Amino acid sequence: MKRFGSFLTLAVLAAGAGAGGYSAGQHDLSVSDVVQMIETAIGRPLSAEPMPTTAGPVPFGPIIYYRHPDGDPAYSSTPKRTEDGRDFVAVLASEDVSFEVRPEIKAAGGEATGPSGRKILYRNPMGLPDTSPVPKKDSMGMDYIPVLEGEADDGSTVKVSAGRLQRTGVKTVRATKSAVVRPVRVPGTVTLDERRVTVVSTRTEAFIEEVADITTGEAIEKGRPLVRFYAREIAQAGALYAADLKGGSDRNAAAGSLQRLENLGVPAEAIAEIEKTRKVPISVTLMAPRNGIVLERMAVDGMMAEAGQTLFRIADVSTLWVVADVPEYELSSVRIGDKATVRIRSLPGKVFEGKVGLIYPEIQGQTRTARIRIELPNPEGLLLANMYAEVGIATGGTDPVVTVPDSAVIDTGDRQVVIVDKGEDSFEPRDVKIGTRGDGMVEIMEGLAEGEKVVVSANFLIDAESNLKAALSALTPAEAQP
Repeated sequence: MKRFGSFLTLAVLAAGAGAGGYSAGQHDLSVSDVVQMIETAIGRPLSAEPMPTTAGPVPFGPIIYYRHPDGDPAYSSTPKRTEDGRDFVAVLASEDVSFEVRPEIKAAGGEATGPSGRKILYRNPMGLPDTSPVPKKDSMGMDYIPVLEGEADDGSTVKVSAGRLQRTGVKTVRATKSAVVRPVRVPGTVTLDERRVTVVSTRTEAFIEEVADITTGEAIEKGRPLVRFYAREIAQAGALYAADLKGGSDRNAAAGSLQRLENLGVPAEAIAEIEKTRKVPISVTLMAPRNGIVLERMAVDGMMAEAGQTLFRIADVSTLWVVADVPEYELSSVRIGDKATVRIRSLPGKVFEGKVGLIYPEIQGQTRTARIRIELPNPEGLLLANMYAEVGIATGGTDPVVTVPDSAVIDTGDRQVVIVDKGEDSFEPRDVKIGTRGDGMVEIMEGLAEGEKVVVSANFLIDAESNLKAALSALTPAEAQP
């Protein structure tokens, strides 16, 4: 409404001025006569009330740059004139257009304050630890930058605006507590469990009468007949045992001859036959001592076997070993009981799981590796001896420790640094002591607590800015220090 009244007043003034000018031309009136006519038309003196104006905010702050007086895209860091001799207009800090987060400066009792009531200080534009309570310029003529009190106290802290954080792709995560698992991948070979291999032989010289129809590689069951033979020493011991049984009232009376038969490896079935019939069998049959695979067949019909000569070699393959070679520098992280996964190239998609059962107590001189043994069940018989295996051992402790992603640590060789997010767009480089690495995580032994936020992306940019700030601070003369 007020604006409408002002517009109406201007219209009346214009109409009055037009009418007065016309009358003055026709009747040869003076300027004072025309003014009196206009005042009579509007009903009040022209000088009684000034025209209403809209007051804008008063600019404040240091001079940032100088702009063209007509608004043309021409700027200068120093005072300058246009071609027609007009001065460039000074642009103060409050008038500068910026996408950076700057403290909102308000005048309160003659003292500049920010939104939280903190004082506004002016920081050295080159990052030197020098502040001023009033706007000023440095030795090169650059204006000091306004900051909130306390922001320039820590020389290692870096302030980054939200817009810049988004442009550079800075990301943060919290430090958590978890167990660090570091897989050690080494080659290995499937081997037989040496405890499950059995040799079938005679304990005395024997004549092989008949060999069962069994070949190498064939699976057999425990108790299956393997070979029938005649041995003179076994026949003599059997005759003595039968005679003792006939002369005595029970088995204890023939304990000596019975022990001799057992020492010669006579099967329990053959001894039971002698006790039953009181006769000596002409030949003895050896049975398979376990379920397994025939690894070797040496017995042949009609052969003369020496004492201890191998006739059959049988292996139980329900459980096998994987022997892997671990480099010497990785050996300290491997422990007995660590979980292990085994993959076989000829069995794609199959993963066998086991545990480290033994670390052999020696280092191979030529390869500088140590052998470890992993026991694997083989119920389906897929694993075969001498298969090549790829072994992964999950090393590391089981106790939770403070961990951060690998990308959060800046490792210079001499020191390890993480960038800590302190909130309010402030970041602080901090030295840490790292421990075990593994599975994309690294243990932080000192320097960081659980729950603190660290930068995991573009952290080297913040670290570089912090190092530059620290270097400039070190170069500042003693008298320039605050």
